[in-house]
Amino acid sequence: MDVGQLSIGRPFVPTAPWTMNPRRTSARLQAVVSVPSLTRPPLSLTTTLLALLTVALWGGNPVATRFAVDELPPVTVSGIRFLLATLVMVAWCGIERASFRLQSGQLRPVIIAGALLYLQILTFTIGAAWTSSSHASLYVNTFVFWVIGIEHFVTRTDRLTLARLAGVLVAAAGVFTLLLLTADGHTPGQRDKPHLSGDLMLLFSAFLLAVKFVYTKFALKVIGATELILWHDVVAVALFFVTAAALESPDFRQASAEAWWGLLYQGVLVGGVCFALQAHLLKKHSASQIAVFSFATPLFGLALGAWFRGDRLSAGLLIAGAAVAAGIWLVNRKS
Repeated sequence: MDVGQLSIGRPFVPTAPWTMNPRRTSARLQAVVSVPSLTRPPLSLTTTLLALLTVALWGGNPVATRFAVDELPPVTVSGIRFLLATLVMVAWCGIERASFRLQSGQLRPVIIAGALLYLQILTFTIGAAWTSSSHASLYVNTFVFWVIGIEHFVTRTDRLTLARLAGVLVAAAGVFTLLLLTADGHTPGQRDKPHLSGDLMLLFSAFLLAVKFVYTKFALKVIGATELILWHDVVAVALFFVTAAALESPDFRQASAEAWWGLLYQGVLVGGVCFALQAHLLKKHSASQIAVFSFATPLFGLALGAWFRGDRLSAGLLIAGAAVAAGIWLVNRKS
């Protein structure tokens, strides 16, 4: 998942990380975020469709992950995914002419951010392997609400407005209901049977994503967003492959085309195309304009899980999905 802008008096914006602080980011991206949002043009039909394509691709990420972990172990899947994403970022840095060199004081935030990325993606991939892709899509998107809690109660860098509180409570009610249904065994018979252990692992992954989100905001005070993304990917890839070498023995010869397409989707489409689309959109529009579409991410996840994995859209799942989507909309709407 991407990180975004958090500031008092502005809507919560879970979008691209360079929207938080353009310091030492490439000149082109700095120009994008430095233009006041009041000067941005209204969203055109093309922009709307591109924004929806971005959230649809993000919504499909748990589905792609499920195809990959069907035949390859989770740590290996995570490592290959971010190896591909790192190659995309190297190409992006070349296009943007961003510096690859770390300056004094930048190594520590890179290592911490990389370790958080490693833990978050590891728990997400394991959780996705233990439950359905629909549940994975829903639970991982609760990171938005964890961020609000951390920003308000821990770092005290943002405020919990009435709209955000309503969004958190609505989403929490939906998530708690689905957890109770899963714990009681009220799960539909399908290819990927939901399990409480996987659901709880994904909620923990969402919490870790929120911690990484908040930490990234502070890390960007000393390092540019492009450089941070590149090097924290490198750190995570190294940790993934060390762990995989110690714990797993993948048999790549047995992996089907579906598993490889799932890996390519995660590494290239999510790690590359989504990144490029967000950069393109933010050249003309504010992060707040684009973030309004983020509520659709779990809805796309539910639909794609039903289409490609045969997940049954039970009443409990639909209610929880609607609650999370409504909560995300509430915390992103303007006060």
